[in-house]
Amino acid sequence: MHRRHLLQSSLALAGIAVLSACATTPVAAPPFASDRISVSVEGAGADVVLIPGLTSHPSIWDDTAAHLVGTGHRVHRVWVSGFAGRPSGANATGEQVGQPVAEEIARYIREQGLARPAVIGHSMGGWMGMVLAARHPALVGRLMVVDMLPFMGAMFGPPGATPDQVRPVAEQIRDGIRSVPLDQRRTRAEATIAGMIRTESLREGPIQHTLNSDYDVAGRSFHELIVTDLRPELAHITAPTTVLYVTPTGAPLTDAQLDVFYQLSYQTLPTHRLVRIPEAAHFIMFDNRSRFFAEVDAFLSTE
Repeated sequence: MHRRHLLQSSLALAGIAVLSACATTPVAAPPFASDRISVSVEGAGADVVLIPGLTSHPSIWDDTAAHLVGTGHRVHRVWVSGFAGRPSGANATGEQVGQPVAEEIARYIREQGLARPAVIGHSMGGWMGMVLAARHPALVGRLMVVDMLPFMGAMFGPPGATPDQVRPVAEQIRDGIRSVPLDQRRTRAEATIAGMIRTESLREGPIQHTLNSDYDVAGRSFHELIVTDLRPELAHITAPTTVLYVTPTGAPLTDAQLDVFYQLSYQTLPTHRLVRIPEAAHFIMFDNRSRFFAEVDAFLSTE
């Protein structure tokens, strides 16, 4: 009887140990599968989601990711299907690309158990960040938009233009991107990127990203940006938001005029900070890296 009692006690204690281990050992989230995006993770600490722009590869964030990991963050880099060599997947069809991708990023945040991460998006990535923060405000802790407007169509029509008024222009641009002959793609990509990156030595990567992209996906994405007005949705964003922007190369606007344009574009966003960055073109993190990192650090430290 004594031996049986000892055996029962040992089994009970073993059971308690197992239950204790189960209670304290974190359960890893299952691998995330999507036919619209992939996500790579590096580092440890507070979560930051990085979203690249139209036709861009996650490598545009290489220096930024290294900086964030070095300052104690876990970085989640998004790669959009159809851009920079990633197979087009579900983005191969449909009128919209950015909005479904934003929904997939929301699903990623939920399923991976991220607690209100910071989100930083460049260009179209910033636009998708706005979609995410406006339609899923509980998922985003703070938002940084790098050189993007909530309604890109405002640049393609008269003052007060509506999405319907700029739709014909959007269709022409979409069809023009789709139909660029193969033998002209590099020349056009070089001209486009030259206006977006001042630092000549850093242009080749984004040029290759463009050339390796699905031009149909790119065309439909650009069309969506022009005809979708997010300004009415900005009021739903609860995350503190920082918007970095530059005076575009060759733009017929003074810095002061551009400041007013951005102020009007974001006037319905509850908590935001607008910062025009000098000595940089569209890829701010390439042309003025030190200033960009300083703004990112300030953005992440804001309570």
